Amino acid sequence: MKHYLQHLECSKCKEIYPHDKPQNVCHSCGKPLFACYNLDELTNTWKPDSLLTREPSFWRYHELLPICNKANIVSIGETMTPLIHAKRLGSQLSLPELWIKDESRLPTGSFKARGLAMAVSKAKELGTKNLAIPSAGNAATALSVYAACAGIPAHIFMPKDTPSFNIKTCQLAGANVTLIDGLITDAGKIVAKRKEVEGWFDVSTLKEPYRVEGKKTMGFELAEQLSWKLPDVIIYPTGGGTGIVGMWKAFNELEAIGWIGKKRPRFISVQATGCAPIVKAWEEDNQTAEPWENAHTLASGLRVPQAIGDFLILETIRKSKGTAIAVSDDAILKARQVLPTTEGILTCPEGAATVAALKPLLENGTIKPSDQIVLFNTGGFQA
Repeated sequence: MKHYLQHLECSKCKEIYPHDKPQNVCHSCGKPLFACYNLDELTNTWKPDSLLTREPSFWRYHELLPICNKANIVSIGETMTPLIHAKRLGSQLSLPELWIKDESRLPTGSFKARGLAMAVSKAKELGTKNLAIPSAGNAATALSVYAACAGIPAHIFMPKDTPSFNIKTCQLAGANVTLIDGLITDAGKIVAKRKEVEGWFDVSTLKEPYRVEGKKTMGFELAEQLSWKLPDVIIYPTGGGTGIVGMWKAFNELEAIGWIGKKRPRFISVQATGCAPIVKAWEEDNQTAEPWENAHTLASGLRVPQAIGDFLILETIRKSKGTAIAVSDDAILKARQVLPTTEGILTCPEGAATVAALKPLLENGTIKPSDQIVLFNTGGFQA
């Protein structure tokens, strides 16, 4: 398997780092590092037709993924997730081109499998001995399972009120689980404080370069499923925001190698009213987001008071001519029944938040009946 990974580059100051040893954030400015590929060579050697004979998983895009040796791929059957035409719900809302990208079909039941499969595979490739993560739930489950498959110890730090499903699955997978009083940001501080002494490699959202590489495969799949044309709108539930950042990166790479044109979807970031730092920053026209005080929402994946990639999320929304919107927990609870009763799709609260955003976005004219719209359901039902 030939690889095209060239180096890592700071997303802010553009400082260059080698890809052959573990890296976290930029040493100079503390911002996320991005994997960079030889796109010029790929333009001449890699064509869409090559995908026709490949397995239907996100590893089919290996030319634009960071694993250099196929033997290091840690896989438990990651499938391409379906893009489902939501005909009944679309009819109710007069949105004939409403689609659902259902990430609940992945191993561990959520989109977090993409990022953690990639991060753990690269950790294996680089010989990393211990992995640590702060998590609000699904990322912890994904790390625990993939780390177990790779034979790498995982150290999990989660708020005590994390859904019991996630706590139990981490324990079942043999991870070292610590429950804390506080939020995911507090868990992150513990990892940051102890990682050097304990010998842990921090795989927090955007604090290592490879989870975003896994998440960007959502963009690759979406483009392929739509015959290399992108939708008008993507509505995405936003905590750490790696999916938005990753898909924007994916689309830029696909354009660079000639597979798509310049058109981009309008990215709409959905948060909860009890924790909406990106929405607040967007409404105030700020380049970064202030930490959200007293964060609370039933959607644990949206309860992220501060995201290291805030400037990247806001930049993507701005460049795509999108927007950001907050919905209440009551609206999320009501919306959670909508997809099961119309399309037979069981949703997580975060996915339901995108459904809850549809009516206000229609009412204020942000989305129109003529738009092709893709909602992301980022995980399955959890009691």
